[in-house]
Amino acid sequence: MIHATLVLRIPLFLVFVLFLQITRAQQPAAMQPPNIIFIIGDDINWDDLGCYGNKHIKTPNLDQLAADGARFDHFFVTASSCSPSRTSILTGRYPHNTGAAELHTPLPAELSYFPEQLRKAGYYTALLGKWHEGPATRRAYDSVIAGVPRNGSGGEAQWLSMISTCKATGKPFFLWLATFDAHREWSSDTEFDVTHDPQKDIEVPPTLVDDSATRRDLASYYNEIGRIDTHLGRLRKILEQEGLAQNTILVFTADNGRPFPGSKTRLQDRGLKEPLLIYWPGRIRPGTVSSALISSIDIAPTLLDMAAIKPAPSVQGRSFLPLLSHPEGAFRNYIFGEHNWHDYEAYERSVRTNDFLYIYNARPQFDNGGPIDANQSPSAHSLKRQAGQRTVLQQDALQQPRSREEFFVIAADPLQARNEIHNPQYREQIRALRNKLKQWQQETGDTQPLHLTPDWYHRTTGEPLSQKNIRGEMPGAAANAVKNNNKGPF
Repeated sequence: MIHATLVLRIPLFLVFVLFLQITRAQQPAAMQPPNIIFIIGDDINWDDLGCYGNKHIKTPNLDQLAADGARFDHFFVTASSCSPSRTSILTGRYPHNTGAAELHTPLPAELSYFPEQLRKAGYYTALLGKWHEGPATRRAYDSVIAGVPRNGSGGEAQWLSMISTCKATGKPFFLWLATFDAHREWSSDTEFDVTHDPQKDIEVPPTLVDDSATRRDLASYYNEIGRIDTHLGRLRKILEQEGLAQNTILVFTADNGRPFPGSKTRLQDRGLKEPLLIYWPGRIRPGTVSSALISSIDIAPTLLDMAAIKPAPSVQGRSFLPLLSHPEGAFRNYIFGEHNWHDYEAYERSVRTNDFLYIYNARPQFDNGGPIDANQSPSAHSLKRQAGQRTVLQQDALQQPRSREEFFVIAADPLQARNEIHNPQYREQIRALRNKLKQWQQETGDTQPLHLTPDWYHRTTGEPLSQKNIRGEMPGAAANAVKNNNKGPF
């Protein structure tokens, strides 16, 4: 009798399990957790994509992504510097609150990383390409495939095979796809499916000199962006072929400004303002455009919100999910930025609104020509040879000493070339933003160390200095800012 009962129970149990699997498979995509693919380009300006107004660069797939989803016109990273920007995104925290405010400093293990939260919630998570947020972040991913040998010189070689891997797990998945494009040194022209003619296909930014060396430099930069675009097109095709496209969110952004003087490491829009494109079938109306102010610390809580996961208490950003359905709405009032050591000693802070940008510089004795890869580039050498003939914007990167404070009026000066800090017409606005920046520093535990990490390279020749590899005090360390979860002014 007992054996007969067991025989009956086993088939019924199997039937029940099979029923659950079939039911889940037949659920509409909206009822299943969405897959999320987060693509982060390296050293790309917001206005170096066709969908943001560049009429020369060839980015048809990125342009189509914007047309199919949402384009955000006022998205800003917290630092125009590779790893500090990425660690902010990963943790949803300001650089001085991560314990990794300077380039190539690892995140501490005590912080929470948003892919780790997705993994704990049942997602299969993987990182492909560039990985320099620190060894502790390895725990956020089921798989890490890092480095050029495994990912190719652009960082995209594993994208398509990873989609098959993800599908085989049967889980919702999250991918952090970190390209090496468009970081110097450039790949050879022979590696690209799409190339740009230096004379015909280039838009020289006003911060640079328009000569043949600069155009050749920019053409290589454009080619690397074009390679990302090509691989994005292939990625979207494989998602369609695998039946995953309708339940997969695609996000594209970049970590900081282009690797040229006047952009990378700068706190003006040409350093901190980045592209942000989001595609979510059935949830975002095609052609959506938002002008709301968004910070990169808002990425983590937003992607977690999409997956119905509550952000960790350590996240300082806020979800902008409502903007996806109501793009005309407002979001932030203030955007805060940092410039800490990146090859050279630095301490700058900024606060931006829709109307104004205020910058404080605690090291005005130094120029601001960008990191070594930018200030030793062909474009930089052309700029330096133009002595006595440079425009205000071209001179800006080489200016020494600099103003301790800068104030720009966005509507009247969108390129942020005229410092109005001494203009009495803006006395009250300057005072208000100066105080707002101090409030943010006090509330979030930002500090201004006396002994910062010094220059590791000569600012003119690029040669290593005797103090190379010597670190100073990290901003925020004296206030134990890594444990400060205050969100600051919003």
